[in-house]
Amino acid sequence: MRIGMLQAKEEAARTSVLSSRWINLWKYTTRLKLDGDERLAKLRKQCMSRCKLIETEERKYVRRVNRVLRSHEALALKQFRIRFALIITDHASLTLWLEFAFARRVESLEIDLLDSHYRFPEKLVYASLIDFKSLRSLIFRNVHVSNGPIEFFLRNCPLLEKLIIYYSSELSNLRVCGGGSSSSLVLKHLEIVRCNGIKSIVVSAPSLTYFKAATYDRLLLENIPMLVEVDVNRTDDDVSLRVLFSALSCCSQLETLRLTLLIEEQTEVLSKLPQLRNLKTLVVTYILQGSESLARLADLISASPCLEEFVLECEWGFFRKKDSQVKDVAINRHHDHLKVVKFCGYRGGHIRDLEFIEYILENCLVLDKLIIEPSASKNNTIEMEQTARTNAKHQLESRVPPHVELVIL
Repeated sequence: MRIGMLQAKEEAARTSVLSSRWINLWKYTTRLKLDGDERLAKLRKQCMSRCKLIETEERKYVRRVNRVLRSHEALALKQFRIRFALIITDHASLTLWLEFAFARRVESLEIDLLDSHYRFPEKLVYASLIDFKSLRSLIFRNVHVSNGPIEFFLRNCPLLEKLIIYYSSELSNLRVCGGGSSSSLVLKHLEIVRCNGIKSIVVSAPSLTYFKAATYDRLLLENIPMLVEVDVNRTDDDVSLRVLFSALSCCSQLETLRLTLLIEEQTEVLSKLPQLRNLKTLVVTYILQGSESLARLADLISASPCLEEFVLECEWGFFRKKDSQVKDVAINRHHDHLKVVKFCGYRGGHIRDLEFIEYILENCLVLDKLIIEPSASKNNTIEMEQTARTNAKHQLESRVPPHVELVIL
């Protein structure tokens, strides 16, 4: 049940449209999705100075949720979701909502506060008699939770398959390893993203198929034989990439790697990376402009001999240095399986953009499709995108052979 549905129910009840039987039926639903009105998110952005109005609307939301929970009579919950920008004075109510969900042996719990300083109360897991064994999915966004409760859930929730933590400042050195033996961990989906205080992440999860991590200093992956998709960020240097590729080279099921590179001004030439022999899709995203070169992209592609799809995503100005300052030696590395290449952020005003496309056309022997997307930045103007699109058509249509489909978005 959603908050919007609750409001509709109340209005309908006042006008005698709904029968009393239907009105009471929602009380036994096992899925409670208590999302705040989308208008309030817009209100927060548009009139931050009108705090009284925002606080009034937030108090209304809290009262509605409390009214729903007081009336709810189901003994168990399959899903419980709170999605709202709560102010500090609402934290006591939020803790009561968590207690309500845990007391009903919730299977899927999602708390998305959008913008909050709420800290998960450790007393909920350490000083209670609640049985957490039904929990299968746990999602916290903008909930500041420390290592202790997360590791408690991993040890005491034998059915937990999904764990997602975004924007928690309390995590430091996180171990995702289950109880006494990591073999008892059934976790399949793990995301630890934008937790700025985190220093290290250790993962040992034999059932894990999807892993995403961003903003961390040290990453140790072990005993992850079922891993299929990985989304991580790394500094664009030889040591960081070798450590990552060494860990992933042991994952025989790995098919998709999304790699966000945090570029430094000085980057040495990559030594030969450990190979990801079954990787099918590689997405490389550049965050900061620096001295990146075509040779580095060729090294990343070459480390995946069975690669079928390669996507390059970058902000405009990705090849920022003057062309005379960064020069690549001739590169001849055939990629025998690469069929689809997508370049997001193609500008055409830099010779480096064109060099990358020429390298792909010359070295990808079975290329079927080349996709060019000029828009890669929220700051791009319509004029900039139109210029890039015109450049792409002018520069590429005559270069791309007939058997390769050129798509300019």
